[in-house]
Amino acid sequence: MIIKPRIRGFLCTTAHPAGCAQDVANQINHAESEGIRSDGPKRVLIIGASGGYGLASRISTAFGFGSSTVGVFFERPASGNRTASPGWYKTAAFTEKAKAKGLYTANINGDAFSQGIKDATCDLIEKDLGQIDLVVYSLAAPARQLPDGSVVRSTLKPIGEPFEGSTIDLNTRELKSLSLEPANEEEVSDTIRVMGGEDWELWIQALLARGLLAAGCITTNYTYLGSEVTWPIYHHGTIGKAKEDLDRAQAALVEPMESVNGKAHVVVMKGLVTQAASAIPGMSIYLSLLFRAMKKAGTHEGCIEQTTRFFNTQLFGSGEHRTDEGGRIRMDELELRDDIQQFVADNWSLVSAETLDDMTDFDGYKQAYLEMHGFEVAGMDYEAEVDPEIPIELQVGEA
Repeated sequence: MIIKPRIRGFLCTTAHPAGCAQDVANQINHAESEGIRSDGPKRVLIIGASGGYGLASRISTAFGFGSSTVGVFFERPASGNRTASPGWYKTAAFTEKAKAKGLYTANINGDAFSQGIKDATCDLIEKDLGQIDLVVYSLAAPARQLPDGSVVRSTLKPIGEPFEGSTIDLNTRELKSLSLEPANEEEVSDTIRVMGGEDWELWIQALLARGLLAAGCITTNYTYLGSEVTWPIYHHGTIGKAKEDLDRAQAALVEPMESVNGKAHVVVMKGLVTQAASAIPGMSIYLSLLFRAMKKAGTHEGCIEQTTRFFNTQLFGSGEHRTDEGGRIRMDELELRDDIQQFVADNWSLVSAETLDDMTDFDGYKQAYLEMHGFEVAGMDYEAEVDPEIPIELQVGEA
């Protein structure tokens, strides 16, 4: 079949298998271009491994350090006229490339919040790898089923005050005004349960209880703080409260990780196009301005550039970590450079349908969004017939 992008609101409901595979190949090429090192982790567990920073972390460690990787994700295969999810296709492409390199690769498809998936992952690690040297937690989910069977959902809302903002329609390029009422206490609490650090702690506890963390093991969790112009809806909103909880979880993990002479880090990454970011009011405008400024300055990075630089210069680099007053490792220093943020601040209120092309890099923003789903990847023929049914070798879970 010939597959085209279908965008509804901020959701793209299709994915292109060949485009997703090429995107993965491009990321692998970047990781390998930075050199193959022998001083990194040999056995890596990535929780949330099928897209964004999680997939990039898997690629950076596998193809930058030769790591064996276990990836946990929750993706759907193709069914009838419906394509598979982007993460399904990208995991399939990663697996094929990694196995061709002789790299150990295990895939676990299921709800990472569940005790069943935690137990199955521990069983697999114990059987195949013995222990893990690096645990990357990079899970993004809209909802979480709790052990009692109840479901809590995250909410994108401000706290205390209503929010008035705008977003850019991906189809029409129109700026649309949005008004959001503040979250109530339950919505704040539920968002923290879904997007905060509790499940990160539960994973580490499960692995420690089974003796699966190697001496000197490191665990990381990615976060985003962003610019002051986005703080009313992001940093000071429900998402911000969830991100604050990551700091709480990191502090709570210090003592348990010391039992294996290990460490836990929260890592602040730069702003990038993700499915979640596209839904946050104001972020499409902010990122379109940011991309323009950073590309002009020659400092723009995607997920793979960020994770490869993070592992090579910070986590497994020779110098001291670049940390802030909260102890977080900072990888957003280029985004927050004074000249970049001044450009954003100067133009933030001036963006309109008339100034969009001259003032922002909305085309680059949209391309990055479509690339997440395998579209607008350079060199692809999107008029060619492709088979949407791509298999994945799963160690745990169902296709």
